[in-house]
Amino acid sequence: MGSSEGQVTHVLLVALPFQGHLNPMLKFAKHLSRPNLHFTLATTEQARDPLSAAAAADENRSPVDLVFFPDGLPKDDPRVEASIIASLRIFGPKNLSKIVESKKFDCLITVPFAPWAPGVAAAYNIPCAILWIQACGAYSVYYRYFKKTNTFPEDLEDLNQTVKLPALPLLEVRDLPSFILPSSGSHLINLMVDFADCLKYAKWVLVNTFYELEPEMIDSMSGFKPDIIPIGPLVSPFLLGADQDGTLDGENLDMWKADGYCMEWLDKQARSSVVYISFGSILKSSETQVESIATALKNRGVSFLWVIRPKEIGENVDVLQEMVREGQGVVIEWGPQERILSHVAISCFVTHCGWNSTTETVTTGVPVVAYPNWIDQPLDAVLLVDVFGIGVRMKNDAVDGELKVEEVERCIDAVTVGPAAAEMRKRATELKHAARSAMAPGGSSARNLDSFIGEITTIN
Repeated sequence: MGSSEGQVTHVLLVALPFQGHLNPMLKFAKHLSRPNLHFTLATTEQARDPLSAAAAADENRSPVDLVFFPDGLPKDDPRVEASIIASLRIFGPKNLSKIVESKKFDCLITVPFAPWAPGVAAAYNIPCAILWIQACGAYSVYYRYFKKTNTFPEDLEDLNQTVKLPALPLLEVRDLPSFILPSSGSHLINLMVDFADCLKYAKWVLVNTFYELEPEMIDSMSGFKPDIIPIGPLVSPFLLGADQDGTLDGENLDMWKADGYCMEWLDKQARSSVVYISFGSILKSSETQVESIATALKNRGVSFLWVIRPKEIGENVDVLQEMVREGQGVVIEWGPQERILSHVAISCFVTHCGWNSTTETVTTGVPVVAYPNWIDQPLDAVLLVDVFGIGVRMKNDAVDGELKVEEVERCIDAVTVGPAAAEMRKRATELKHAARSAMAPGGSSARNLDSFIGEITTIN
């Protein structure tokens, strides 16, 4: 395996064509960037056009080559979750094998939701790592549930039941990662069964977190196999205090074009005066949710920067359009989130609590209003509020399930002007500095990255 001095180690990265999978993998490649390491990122044909266009427009040049493989579905297929998972389970190994056979790869690193990839690596005798792109807490739940190391309620239909797991607060079933819940559907549950099984082919599980963020959780997982190795936060180096280096600090290979005007607008706003709202690349808000949030912002007279996808939803809400016309806020369809969160004008982040967004808000020291939906987001909200101590939870009404104006007002007040707001900001700042220290030379994650590089570049 690997290289002696002057030789190059070839690493194959495997990701699914989703923003939340591609960006941490690309950030990982940037942080591992060395003259003797060469990266190839393989994803499905579905991402060819947007990723190729983004790569061509990247003046700083991404440190990875891009290759694409068919997902096995007809071109005009709507590609719903169940069909993509089922098709990739059959065609993923065959099509990825063709890429593996095209070049000698010394290591394969895959996201967890392509559980057929480690088997391909094993078939070709290639050492395999899994890049876990969620919290250690989420990994712990999946591992303990599917490996049957801990007790869970027999029936997970009742969301009000409680679950006690090591190093986590007392959880309700609704706080568990949704891929183990019956409501997610058998295709997602089976996906995670396959993931738990594929661990037998992995030599490393690299986690996008840092020890100082989840110390008790990481310590509680010391008996897991493979070992858990924190190597994050996987964010752009400028968030970690690095110089603006062209090689390391290129833009993300975003699937959508970011609106740059919002940064000009932020430059004109007062310090800590703007609420930033984004629910990620997949979730789509309802008009009722948008109207409730917009009305709360209007009632409180708070400036805002809001990512709404698709933009038509925001255009249909009169109170929001009125505030935009009056200059109270800006609505965009996609934005440079790391740049936004690091701007001094941002006071808090109303977030869906995806793990990428969570690591970015931790690294920038911005308090949150947590409004999770599915997958790992409910558990991330628990971590942000009850473990990290940097935000509050925003909940839908218990009677009709709708988000109420009063609830939005309560949460925004709590993290900006409430009696606990100063403590949240203090704690957020402490975590920001801890994140930078973890990735600095000699830091906990930096040492782990160096150790991993040493292993994959050493000839057995």
